Amino acid sequence: MFELLMMWDWLGFAIRWLHVITAIAWIGSSFYFIALDLGLRKAPDLPVGAHGEEWQVHGGGFYHIRKYLVAPAEMPDHLTWFKWESYMTWLSGFALLMVVYWVGGELYLIDQSKADLALWQGILISAATLSVGWLVYDRLCKSGLAERPTLLMVLLFVMLVAMGWGLNQVFTGRAMMLHLGAFTATIMTANVFFIIMPNQRIVVKDLQEGRAPDAKYGKIAKLRSTHNNYLTLPVVFLMLSNHYPLAFASEYNWLIAALVFLMGVTIRHYFNTRHARAGDPTWTWLATALLFLGVIILSSLGLEHEGDDAREEAALSGTALAMANTEGFKQVHEIVMGRCSMCHAREPFWDGIRTAPKGVLLETEADVARRAGEIYLQAGVTHAMPLSQYHLYGTRGPRRNPGLVPRSTNVNCPCSA
Repeated sequence: MFELLMMWDWLGFAIRWLHVITAIAWIGSSFYFIALDLGLRKAPDLPVGAHGEEWQVHGGGFYHIRKYLVAPAEMPDHLTWFKWESYMTWLSGFALLMVVYWVGGELYLIDQSKADLALWQGILISAATLSVGWLVYDRLCKSGLAERPTLLMVLLFVMLVAMGWGLNQVFTGRAMMLHLGAFTATIMTANVFFIIMPNQRIVVKDLQEGRAPDAKYGKIAKLRSTHNNYLTLPVVFLMLSNHYPLAFASEYNWLIAALVFLMGVTIRHYFNTRHARAGDPTWTWLATALLFLGVIILSSLGLEHEGDDAREEAALSGTALAMANTEGFKQVHEIVMGRCSMCHAREPFWDGIRTAPKGVLLETEADVARRAGEIYLQAGVTHAMPLSQYHLYGTRGPRRNPGLVPRSTNVNCPCSA
């Protein structure tokens, strides 16, 4: 079981690494093309059908770029498609969602103090969030609201806030934030897969067969691309939020997410305006700062611990139950209480720590049983925890145990019992 636990943790790390790499590629190309599009300039010698051009310098050379709003007169011999960055970001993110929040659903996904759900029910809600949410959004975009983009964006914002509130009624705060980000990322990737790329293929096929492409396909794709542009920064925040309890463990975490979406709009509006050479809207700085101040205030109004009693009373199952019934578990709990609970508590009493790091609670026997695998990896296999053993205990601790099973004499290891 120990070898499997380590391999599973490395699998999660590998998928997360892939997710970050592909996200960097996707976001980077997205930001680049938005800036390029907004910075295009007219020129007297532009070919027929060309909308604008841009001269850029990078890497010791000059680039001359032209954009056609519909299509050039003839199909070019070489055409580069930008799609796999988006697809791989979503696929790796979905794989990570399954590894962390579906397989580890009893710990990370379901909050029994909010809703008495079985794991399979939580997984169904998780999957439905991504699919049904996209269908609603897509229907809105295909309605008459496409001609009123500002109203459409407002409705999208309302839908995201409502979804955040709804998910917070059944999921943990961490899972709510993550799923809101996953839903938003699904919208972005689905825009590329179902709308932008098919429309572009229609234009390419028309060129190949000698027909004049219809400009409506480019207009539809531009709307979806604009949505993706404004949703990118909130998605990054939501994906990082699971590392910060002040964001996800607050009683008002869904409102924090709402303010983050608004910050995404103000930040992107500033850069988009500058790229378009349409002014310098410095008011967005103040607006963003005020929104972030609102996030800080909301995070301090209430942290989610009032439901912990209900969670504690919830029956243990699976691996957690097996750990709790293991011989010596009582001693393990006593060690963890003595070495970890000063920080990993509902009300930490270690100076400078207001919330348990990453929201990990290690006070009750149920807490320890549910986190047994993480305790083993953090303090048994490695000495990542407790932090600064010399500072905490006045000793540098024993040398790292090269074996998989921690020695019973390792007094600084919470798993040593």
